[in-house]
Amino acid sequence: MSKALFFNDFNLKQLRCDFMGGITAAIVSLPLALAFGAASGAGPEAGLYGAIIVGLFAALFGGTPTLISEPTGPMTVVMTAVVASMIAANPENGLAMAFTVVMIAGAVQILLGSLRLGHYLTLMPYSVISGFMSGIGVILIVMQLPTFLGNENVKGNVAEIIFQFPALFSDIHLSEMTLGLLALAILFFTPTRIKSILPAQLIALVVATLISLWFFSSADLKRIGSISFGLPSLHLPTFTTSELQTMLVNGLMLGALGCIDSLLTAVISDSLTRQQHRSDKELIGQGIANTLSGLFGGLPGAGATMGTVVNIQAGARSAWSGVIRALSLLVFAFGASQLVQHIPMAVLAAIALYVGINILDWSFVKRAHRISKPATFIMYSVLLLTVFVDLIVAVGIGMFIANLITVEKLSNLQKNNIQLISDTDDKIPLKPDEKILFEKIIQIRKTLLVYLSGPMIFGVSNALRREAQAIDKAEALIVDLSDVSFMDATMSLAIENMLDAAIEKHVPVVVIFPEHCRKRELANFNAIAAQKVCIVGTRQAAFQEVLDWQASLADQPILKVA
Repeated sequence: MSKALFFNDFNLKQLRCDFMGGITAAIVSLPLALAFGAASGAGPEAGLYGAIIVGLFAALFGGTPTLISEPTGPMTVVMTAVVASMIAANPENGLAMAFTVVMIAGAVQILLGSLRLGHYLTLMPYSVISGFMSGIGVILIVMQLPTFLGNENVKGNVAEIIFQFPALFSDIHLSEMTLGLLALAILFFTPTRIKSILPAQLIALVVATLISLWFFSSADLKRIGSISFGLPSLHLPTFTTSELQTMLVNGLMLGALGCIDSLLTAVISDSLTRQQHRSDKELIGQGIANTLSGLFGGLPGAGATMGTVVNIQAGARSAWSGVIRALSLLVFAFGASQLVQHIPMAVLAAIALYVGINILDWSFVKRAHRISKPATFIMYSVLLLTVFVDLIVAVGIGMFIANLITVEKLSNLQKNNIQLISDTDDKIPLKPDEKILFEKIIQIRKTLLVYLSGPMIFGVSNALRREAQAIDKAEALIVDLSDVSFMDATMSLAIENMLDAAIEKHVPVVVIFPEHCRKRELANFNAIAAQKVCIVGTRQAAFQEVLDWQASLADQPILKVA
């Protein structure tokens, strides 16, 4: 078997460019990994381990050569909730159970990739994606505010923190807020030409930390403190029977979110490199990476837009860049761990808060008043449900409402593609020779032509039932399905009922099916399977069948199959 079936695309011809891309991406990843680790409650080292392990194995086994995988804002938000709920339920083993959820998420991703479902995971309306991502941004911002303001007394989930806003803003640690504001100012106002050399996150981390040591050395600042980076310890799967269902649901949610996050970033990578990622292989690579990250106590990760764009802009074109980035972070973990202990927690909170602000879909919010009301309603509904209820519930309800609206719009459009034609004055798509035959038919007996075209979905079935009431006055029925491109089971049943109603009234029935239709599709109709109607391939043949029946003066339905 080809190595490409197992490994990502590696190319030694551009190793120098991949090396520069990997080093640059590592510099961008470092402050984010520490910030997300601290924000999650698992610790800064968990963020760094996640950035190394997820980044390395997703680069090795993924399906997008230039994708940079690491802990991201959306994944951190979910992991934060998982860590908090697991520790609350089981203080002794809660953190180990949270890492087990990460392993479950990885297994879910491997399963989805193996089932070749990668393409379908990104088939979401933009309004749902926008509301979901904006909700993630709001959660990240709100959860970081207590640390950013230096208020340790305010804790809880998003809703609890929002209800405690008066207490939150009444007890602010001025030194920590000053450092947080300084970090935010650097993140927002660093000139673009400087950002092209050094990422603003790293500048904010270093500058704010140095200022805290020089000017706030006597202040009681909360810092990362002494931590020991080294080889991560093994975290075997840990769970209790009572918590297993909750862990499975959290793992499914985390895995699905990682899939969506990674595949959307892979699309961005494709647009920048003019390459084509392999969705299913990417999911398997992400699954392997997250399973191993959870096994060694790392945060879950996914394709990261910022790191991927920086990697590509630095010249990377193959998966070597992801490997080099992970190895660079590994060197830092062993060689510079003592420098991390002085970083103020408020600075890490500012970096995470900045990510949350950027996740918000400002472009949609700015033009929401000009977009359709249903799309705006879906976006804000998903946002609020994401923040105050649950991520899966938010996406599920958003998709349900969006699909209902889409089906209604398509059904209204398709209603115009159901035409009941009883004379040649009607607007009908007939050729001159077909029109001559149809004129002969209607001069002898009242004949109804039911013409359907385009995709026929379940939303159109009621319209067909209403139109089919005209059959009561018809003496012959022709059902033209030659221009139907798709028909679902509900629509098939509606047509079947129409045929049965005509047969019960001893009305001759001719059905026009295109000749390329499969026998299985014809067999869906009981009346056709029982040979109670005539089957033809063209309108001209259908008209001729009715003319022949009229000429024979027969009172019985046409029984033969042409």
